[in-house]
Amino acid sequence: MKFFDTLAAFSSFVGRTFAVWVLILAALSFFFPSLFTPFAGYIPILLGVVMFGMGLTLKPGDFSEVFRRPLEVLIGVIGQFVIMPVTAWILCKALSLPPEIAAGVILVGCCPGGTSSNVMSFLAKGDVPLSVTITACTTLLAPLVTPFLIYLFARSWVDVALLPVFISILEIVLLPIAGGVIISHFAGGTVEKAKSVLPLISAIAIGIIVCAVVAKSKDSILHTGALVFLVVILHNCLGYVFGYLLAKAFGMSLPKRKTLAIEIGMQNSGLGVALAMKFFDPASAVPSAIFSVWHNISGSILATFFSNMGAKSKAKGGADAAPAGDGAAKAGAGQVKG
Repeated sequence: MKFFDTLAAFSSFVGRTFAVWVLILAALSFFFPSLFTPFAGYIPILLGVVMFGMGLTLKPGDFSEVFRRPLEVLIGVIGQFVIMPVTAWILCKALSLPPEIAAGVILVGCCPGGTSSNVMSFLAKGDVPLSVTITACTTLLAPLVTPFLIYLFARSWVDVALLPVFISILEIVLLPIAGGVIISHFAGGTVEKAKSVLPLISAIAIGIIVCAVVAKSKDSILHTGALVFLVVILHNCLGYVFGYLLAKAFGMSLPKRKTLAIEIGMQNSGLGVALAMKFFDPASAVPSAIFSVWHNISGSILATFFSNMGAKSKAKGGADAAPAGDGAAKAGAGQVKG
C-alpha cells in the first residue's frame, strides 16, 4: 500500500510537471534521433493506451450537463469544431505554409479537445463539469466530425482519404475509450484505486509519441522549426481568445468564459500526431507534437491568470466568481496531456 501511495504521488508530480519532462525528452530525441525513431510505428497503440485511460475515468454522469444545459454544451462543441479548424486554415493561407506543415496545422485544428483542458479549467476556477462534458462530447463525435473537417480544410494542400481516416479514429479513439468504460463499469473498485496512476501512464505515452515525431522529423524541424512554433503559438492563443469571446457573446458567466477559452484552445494533439504519421508526410506530425508541449505550458499560464481574475471578481463581490462546481476533483485523474 505504501508503494502504491508513493507511485500515486510520483504520478501526480509527473502530471504537474509534464511539459518540462516532454521538453527534456524532445531535446534528447532531437540530438539522438536513432534512439527514438523505432517508436514511430507504435504511435497509434500509445495513443490508444491514453484513450483507454480516458475511458476508465468516464461515467454516465459526465454527460449529465448535456441534459441540464444543452445550449452551453452545444456552443462549446460547435465552437471547438469551428474556431480551431477555421483559424488553422486562415493561418496556413496567410503565412503560405508548405503543404506538409499546412496539413499538420489543420490536422491539429480538426481534432477534439484535449482532456488536459479539464485540469486547466479546474485550476482556472472555471466550470469543470461543463469542461468535462464538452471534452467527452467532442471526443465521441471525433470519428464522424474530424475526418470531414480534415477533408474540407486540408484538401487544398494534400489528398485526404476520408474513409480510412474515419476507420483509424474509430480504432485509435472510440474503441479504446469504449473498452475503458466497460472495464470501469465491471471492475469499478479496482479501477478507482488505479486512477491516481493514470496521469503517469498518459504522460509516458504522450512523451514517447512526441519523441518519436521529433526524431523522425529532425530535418523538417531544422528547416521550418521557427515557423511551425510561431503558427502553433498563434493557433493556440487565438483559440483561447475566440473561445472566451464566444462565451461572452452568449452572455455566459466568468467561470464559463474561462472554460470555453481553455476548452477550445487546447486540442487532442496526440490524435493529430497519429493521423499525420499514418496518412501524411511525417513532417505533418510536427505541429501536433509541438502543440502537445506548448498548450500545456500556455494552459498553465492562462489558468493561473484566470484564477487570479476570479479572485479579483470575488473580492469585488461579483456573481461571476461562482465556484467550479461538483466534479472538480475528478478533473485531475487520468487526464491526457496531449
